[in-house]
Parts: sequence; structure tokens; C-alpha cells
Amino acid sequence: MISVADLISHAPLPGNYFAPDVYVRGDLEMGLLENRQSDRLLALPETLLQAIYAGLEEETGQAARLVLFNCGRWWGKSFYTRFWEQLSHHYEISPGEMPMAEFLRCLQQCWTTHGWGKLGLDQNYQNRGFLLIKIWNSPFARHAPQWEYPVCFLEAGILSSFFSQLTGRELHCIQISCESLGADCNRFVLGLPKRIEPAETMVTNFDHDAIMQQLCQ
Repeated sequence: MISVADLISHAPLPGNYFAPDVYVRGDLEMGLLENRQSDRLLALPETLLQAIYAGLEEETGQAARLVLFNCGRWWGKSFYTRFWEQLSHHYEISPGEMPMAEFLRCLQQCWTTHGWGKLGLDQNYQNRGFLLIKIWNSPFARHAPQWEYPVCFLEAGILSSFFSQLTGRELHCIQISCESLGADCNRFVLGLPKRIEPAETMVTNFDHDAIMQQLCQ
């Protein structure tokens, strides 16, 4: 039995660093948003997201997809570095030593607190060399133009970069379902580039289950 003395003598574990009520801080008079480390945060209005998509499509055509993906990869590198540093400082251990469930909980809360929607991991394909990530209520899908293919290239780039650094292997990410096309959520498959490249040509002709079956053959 745990004694009261033991409970008092052991310091409680820190709460979730990314809880929105403590992570996001604002100064209405100055018009500033900061996190709990006093780093500046940027709010992206709906009109700006819509203008980014429309401007890239007008200026670069189909290359807009590649531009968004590469921007996401650059953003993902910085996101990974900040995320790792913040966890290390808050929990006073390397995130690599954290239980996987706790690490994923922090990532999910961080994603939601930044306003990017709700993130979940589907590990059903892990033994086949793929990681499936689901995102609900994505602002990037909600405010993108009505293209005939999945539109969350920015998020795909972020996830590609983040998990590449996390695993130490170069991973690629392809979106295989999209809320903008009526799907229940946005699905992204991560894996070695050569193994998931075939999905690039399947996203407009097959649903996500059929794509995963093809990749796992």
C-alpha cells in the first residue's frame, strides 16, 4: 500500500505542457499571441489560408502541390525541434525516454492546441512498414479550393519531416483521403519513399482502404 508520506515526498508529475489554457497566452492590447516560453505564435485568418491556396494555384498551377509540401517539410523541421526542446525542458528527460503513449498524447495535444485539428495514429499497418495518421477538422482542408484530389499538402510535408527526424529514416507522406472531398477524416500514409510512391497515382481513383491493400501487397 502506498503511504501518505510517500505521496507527499514524491513530487507530482508535470501536467500536459500543451494544455491550451496554459500554453497559449495573449495580450489583447498589443495584439500578441505567445506560448508559455514567450515565443511568438501566429494566427492565420481564413482569408489568408484561402489566399495562399488561390495565389499558388494562379502563379504555379499544379506545382502548387509541391510548393505546399516543401513548405510543410521546412515547417516540420522547425516544429520538431521546438517540440523536442519543450518536452525536454518540461519533463526534464529526453522525449526519447518517455513512454510512447505519453509522447503521442503530447503530440496530439500540441497539434490540437495549435489549431490544426485532432490527430490520431492508426498502427494497424505498422507491421507492414506503414504508419497511417488521421486528422479531423483540418483548417487546411476546410479552407482549400475544391480540387479533385486531396489538398492537405502542407500537413503532409509537416508529417513527413517530423516523423523522418523522429525515426532517423527518410520517410515520405501521401494523403489518401480528404475532408474536402467528403471523407470522414484526412488520412496520411507514411513510409519509405519507394514503397508509397504508387499511392500518388491512386488517390483520385481508389478509396483509402483499396490504396492500403495495394501498398501492402
